Amino acid sequence: MDLPCVQWQDHVAQKWTGLDPELKEHFISLLEIDDVFKYTLTLTTPDDLDFVQSVSAGYSVQKDTEQAAKCRERGNSSFKSRDYTAAALHYSQGICCAPQSSEQLSLCFANRSAALYHLQHYQESLDDIDKALKNGYPSHLSHKLEDRRTQCLKHLSASLKAKEDHHSPASKNPKGPDKEGPLTFGICPQAAVGFSPEKGRHLVAAERIAAGEVILNDRPYSCVLIPGMEEVKGMGGRQDTERGVLLGMEHRRCHRCLTETLCPVPCEGCSYSRYCSASCQRDAWEEHHRWECPLGADLMVMGVMLQLALRVTMKAGLKNIQMARDPIRDKHTKSEPSCLSRESGGSYASHASYYGDSYLSVFHLLHHLKRHSPPLRFLCAVTVATLYLKLSKAGPPPASWDLSRPSKGNNQSTDEEGGIADWSSELWLMGSAVLRHILQLRCNAQAIVMLQDTGATTMAVQSSREIRIATAIFPTVSLLNHSCCPNTSLVFSTGTGADPSGSDVSADLSESVSEDRSTACGVTVTVRAAKVITPGQEILHCYGPHSSRMATQERQRLLQDQYYFLCQCEACTQQQQQEEEEEEEEEKEGTQGRQQRSDAGNLHKSGLLCCKCKGPLRKSSEDRGIEFICSQTCGHRMPSSEVSHSLQGIRVALEEAVDLMERERPDEALRLLRRTQCQSGLILAETHPLQGELADATARAYATMGDWDNAASHLERSTVAIGSQYGEDSIELGRQLFKLAQLHFNGGARGPALSVIPKVRRLLCLHCGPHCHELQEMQAMENCLRG
Repeated sequence: MDLPCVQWQDHVAQKWTGLDPELKEHFISLLEIDDVFKYTLTLTTPDDLDFVQSVSAGYSVQKDTEQAAKCRERGNSSFKSRDYTAAALHYSQGICCAPQSSEQLSLCFANRSAALYHLQHYQESLDDIDKALKNGYPSHLSHKLEDRRTQCLKHLSASLKAKEDHHSPASKNPKGPDKEGPLTFGICPQAAVGFSPEKGRHLVAAERIAAGEVILNDRPYSCVLIPGMEEVKGMGGRQDTERGVLLGMEHRRCHRCLTETLCPVPCEGCSYSRYCSASCQRDAWEEHHRWECPLGADLMVMGVMLQLALRVTMKAGLKNIQMARDPIRDKHTKSEPSCLSRESGGSYASHASYYGDSYLSVFHLLHHLKRHSPPLRFLCAVTVATLYLKLSKAGPPPASWDLSRPSKGNNQSTDEEGGIADWSSELWLMGSAVLRHILQLRCNAQAIVMLQDTGATTMAVQSSREIRIATAIFPTVSLLNHSCCPNTSLVFSTGTGADPSGSDVSADLSESVSEDRSTACGVTVTVRAAKVITPGQEILHCYGPHSSRMATQERQRLLQDQYYFLCQCEACTQQQQQEEEEEEEEEKEGTQGRQQRSDAGNLHKSGLLCCKCKGPLRKSSEDRGIEFICSQTCGHRMPSSEVSHSLQGIRVALEEAVDLMERERPDEALRLLRRTQCQSGLILAETHPLQGELADATARAYATMGDWDNAASHLERSTVAIGSQYGEDSIELGRQLFKLAQLHFNGGARGPALSVIPKVRRLLCLHCGPHCHELQEMQAMENCLRG
C-alpha cells in the first residue's frame, strides 16, 4: 500500500498516541464509513493543515525559471556526450518547469528539437521547432531552427518515398492468420462468474480453456503513476546518477495513459504532471487534474493511495456516488450474503450487473473497515479529513462534479442569484467516498508492471526485469481470487488507442450507466490461461507472494497482513501436507529414514551442498543451534550463520561485478565472477537461484566483450536454475531462453539458435500472446537464419 510520506505518518501516529482514551475508544467502535469520516473531522485541526503545508514545501511543483535553466544545462551536458535520449528527457523536464511564454521555455523546446532530430524523431522535432518559435525564441538564433526544419522535412520526404517504393499490393489488405482483431473488453465466453458464501464472487471456467487463451481484458477505473522509480540504465546514463540526477517514471511516462514518451506535453499549471499528447492532457484536466493541480505537492505528501481514491471519486462524480449510496438501488445487494474480501471474488457484491467499467463495480468492493488496524484506519481517516479541509478552502468544485447542474465557463456552480452556491454537502459526500476507496484499495489495488531494460541501450543482448510503474483499480480483474501458484498470467499495455469510445465493450460487462466512457484510460490488462483450465475449475491470480519466490509461511503471513485471509491454495496445502507426512514418517522410521527419503526434495528446495561430500543440505529440526545437516552418510553440520555468511559474500561479489559492468569494465567483472563461481561451487547446487544469477552476469560480461560462445554457454547454465525455481512453463524461463537465442544468433550459431526459438515461441505465446514484441523479433531472427 502506497502510504503517505514518513513525516506525515509520524505526525498522525503521534496524534493517535496522544488521543484521549475515550476518544480513541469511540473511534474504534465506529462501524460505518460516514460515521468515521464525520468523527475524524472533529479531531482534525489547523495544526494538521499547517504540518502538511510545511512538509509539502519540500515537494514543490511550481513553475520555476531557474530550475528550468538547470534542467537545460543538464540536457546540454548529455547532448555533448551524445546521449540524446537523456538530453531529451532533461530538456523535457525543463519544459515542464518553465513558466508559460518564457524564454527558457522556448530554449528548452529548441534544444529538445535538436535531440529528437539526432534520435531520428523528425516529426516530433518539427513540432518542437514550432513551439520554440511560438514561445518567443530569440530571433537572432531562429536561422538554426529553420535549417533544422529543412533537414527534418528532407528526411521525412525520403522516408515517405522509400515506403512508396516498397509498397506492394499485398500490403493493402494486411489480413491473415496472425492479424489481431479489435481488442474486446470483458470476460471470454468460456468463463463465468460464480458465487459462494465462502468465496463470494469469483471466476470459474464454464468450458475448457486452453493454455495461452485470453480469459479477459480489462481497463482500470483509475490509475496513478508512482513517482520516484529508480533511473533506467541506458536512458539517463550513469553520469547522471553520479551527479545525483534521477529521472524516474514520472519523467518518462504520460501521467494519464502511462505511455512512454521523450517529448511530453506539460501541464500549464504545475511542473509535475505531463502527458503523451494534447488530448491526454485535456482529458486528464477534465477528469481529475483540474482539482489535483492546485493541491500541488500536498497529494505527494499524502501518498499514491489517497490520490488514486480521489481520482476514483472525481471520475465518478456526484450523481454516480449518490446512485451507489441509494438504499433503494442498493437493496439488491442485501438479498445474498456479501462477499468476504478480495480473496473472496474480489469483494464483489452479489448483483451481476456490477462488473466492468462502472462506478458501482468499484463502490461495492468491501472496505474491511473493522479489519484494518485502528492506527492504520486513523491514518487513512485523518489524511482524507485533512484533504477535505484543504478542498473546502479552495472554493467550489468544477461544474462536472455535479452532473445535475449546467456547466459554467468558470467551472463554478452558482445559485439563483448568481453567487457561489453552498456545496458543503457535496464536498462531504466526496470526502466520505474518498475514505471508502482508500480503505478498499488496501485489498483491491493492482500494481501495473512493465518490462524494463536493465542494460545499456548499446548492448547487443538486452536484459530486462519487471518494474511497478503505477497503481490502479481494475473492476473485472478484482473478481479473481488468489493462488500462490496461479493458473493465469497478466500482461499490461499502455497507450491511448485501446478502444477509447467504448464501442467494443463485451456484453459481459456492466449495464450502461451515466458515465462518459470517451475518456477511458489507455491502460489495459490481458489475463491469459497459463495452463489448461478444466470446466468448473476456478480461475486464479497471484496477488504478489508466489510459491516460486517465497516460502509458505512467509507468503501466508504477508497475505494475512494485507488481505486478511489465511491462504489455503493448492501450493500452500500441498506444502502443509508434505510437512505433516514427513512428521508422521519421522515418528515411524526415525530420523535416518526421513533423511534418506527426502534427499532429492531437499536438494531442490534449498539448493545448498555439503562442503565435505557435495550431498544436499537440509534444515535440521534436532538442534536449534545447528540449522543445516548433510543428508548423506557424512552427516556434516553447518551453523546457519556460516551458511548465511557464505551466501552474503556471493551476493556482495555479484553486485560488485554488475557495478563494474555498468562502469564499462567487463574484464574486471569477469575476473571477479570467475573467483566467485569457484567459491559458490563449494556450497551451491546448479539449481540455486544465486548460481543462476552468477551465470547470467558472467554471460553478460562475455557478451559485452563479444565472446558469444562463452556467453551462451554460461546463459545455458542460468536456465537450469531458472527452470528449477520458476518451472519449465514459466515466463521467466521464456525470457531467459529469448536472451539465449539472441546470443546464438549474434554468434552465428545457426543450429543452436533454431533449436531454442521454438521453446521461446511456446512460452512467450503462452504468457504474452502471439503478437508481443519479443516474438516479432524472434520471427525476424528465424527468417534471417533460414535465409
